[in-house]
Amino acid sequence: MVPNEPRPELRRTSLWSDLLVIGLFAATLLGALNVEAEWRAPLTAAAPIDLSPSVLPLYALYSLARSWLAYGLSLVFTILIASWAFYDLRARRLILPALDVLQSIPVLGFLPGLVLALVAIFPHNNVGLELACIVMIFTGQVWNMAFSYYDSLQGVPAEHRNLARLYDFSGWQRFWRVELPFGTQSLVYNSMVSMAGGWFFLSITEAFQLGDQDFRLPGIGSYMSVAIAQGNVPAQIYGVIAMGVVIVTVDRLIWWPLVRWSKKFNLDDFAGSSSGDSGPGKVALWLARSASLQRISLAWNTLTNALLRRRHAPHAVDDSASATRGPSRFWRWVANIAFALLLALGGYAVVRLGLLIAKLDVVDWLEIATSTSYTTLRVFAALAFSVLWAVPVGVWLGLNPAYARRLQPFIQFAASFPAPMIYPWVLTLVAAVGGTLGWGAIPLIVLGTQWYVLFNVVSAASAIPNDVRSCAAIMGLSGVRRWTRYLLPAIAPGLVTGCITAAGGAWNATIVAEYVRSGNSLVQTTGLGAYISRATNAGDYPQLAAGVIVMAVLVVLINRLVWKKLQALANERCRFG
Repeated sequence: MVPNEPRPELRRTSLWSDLLVIGLFAATLLGALNVEAEWRAPLTAAAPIDLSPSVLPLYALYSLARSWLAYGLSLVFTILIASWAFYDLRARRLILPALDVLQSIPVLGFLPGLVLALVAIFPHNNVGLELACIVMIFTGQVWNMAFSYYDSLQGVPAEHRNLARLYDFSGWQRFWRVELPFGTQSLVYNSMVSMAGGWFFLSITEAFQLGDQDFRLPGIGSYMSVAIAQGNVPAQIYGVIAMGVVIVTVDRLIWWPLVRWSKKFNLDDFAGSSSGDSGPGKVALWLARSASLQRISLAWNTLTNALLRRRHAPHAVDDSASATRGPSRFWRWVANIAFALLLALGGYAVVRLGLLIAKLDVVDWLEIATSTSYTTLRVFAALAFSVLWAVPVGVWLGLNPAYARRLQPFIQFAASFPAPMIYPWVLTLVAAVGGTLGWGAIPLIVLGTQWYVLFNVVSAASAIPNDVRSCAAIMGLSGVRRWTRYLLPAIAPGLVTGCITAAGGAWNATIVAEYVRSGNSLVQTTGLGAYISRATNAGDYPQLAAGVIVMAVLVVLINRLVWKKLQALANERCRFG
């Protein structure tokens, strides 16, 4: 610690706060031991799923553990890959198109090779299946976060980067002091919607069928999957209640405190213009009175200060300049190896896929073309509906944090709830009004995509600097002029990012929205998502490969020709600073 730096004082402690922290630590440790025992359990082709409500707390623990492990992997991947793409022009030319392609691949596209490979590596226990489940949840979370953080890096004001260069910040200091604080609010909001994206496919990732092989892991997703397959309505209701309790608990204990904390990183030129939501909540204040947490916090602050402290010796600049040549060459060497491995892996995958799809005939390709046209119309209809309602609501919530605070639990519950769990009930309503899955798939897709738009718009609107809001008020903007001259330009970067991720989520959602199981019945319609689901269930790898490739190519083309141009325009003309 710097000699002249005042030592932070400990807050007044509370025995009850310490007991709560000890209890939380003990519960976490016990939960980790239960999860570890599940991972070591012998591998079974179709693990029996108990539909009694008494097992739901344990199943919820398993599902939560998989989701948070996947989120941790997503967060690390997001920061590393987005930063690499931002600072390395050559890498950017490969990484951004690769993210486009990977985002466009549905969960079922990763499933066969991933599951079979990991099960073969761990044939005697559940480790392979657990890892496969985590990686599949990861594929439903990470792309939105990666694009969002890369977008935040692009939006860091030039004066902030100039100050970092002026103070000779290292890469770590620049990340911790400039880039991460600037991207925190957007990252928190997109983490929420990404976690919701992971929950969306929970019933698929925990219970899936690959040809004649049935793979299941105990969890809420597999519980609901079996309950729906058996037509057990009471079990379905129990599952919905358990899922609701999990979502609300996570929101109140984790996401809402993070949202409040992230407000302090708003760019605002007006001192004292905080919305009042950046302070700690009651639970955080109570936990802060724990002596053990205070000491952990002091140790963490000491560690980060040591890592971030700059040397002020006269020779520091010369030493750092000479020292960076080696690491720079080293990382270029690592990057070259990574590129070579990626190209080799990509070339092998292209050859294998080419051999698979060569087995299809003209009739198969005509079916794929017809299915793709129907799915494209549904995706754009779902996206248009999502934008129509999410933009005004998101702007209103972003500009009114008091209402956002009250509505946050309901919005987070709706966004995080795995919509496929209630698809059979929604289809019952569609049938009651004389509809079919042909158009009924559109609201099913909307249930999984609208939140990407909403959360990105809320994040963008809440980050509007207070001086910009004041100028709009002074100018008396209202009605259409308020939207066209002020609000839409202000939220444009976030809105476009939300549309990109929502479109990718919409294509992904078609695999469950166009192919719905309810009890012993199967409802499906003509569409590319249904085509991929049928191929997966039948174990028809040529059809599965063709369907996934067509979806990926189409999504990438739309991103390149439409969304990326809009994103570049929004970043160029609508950024603050």
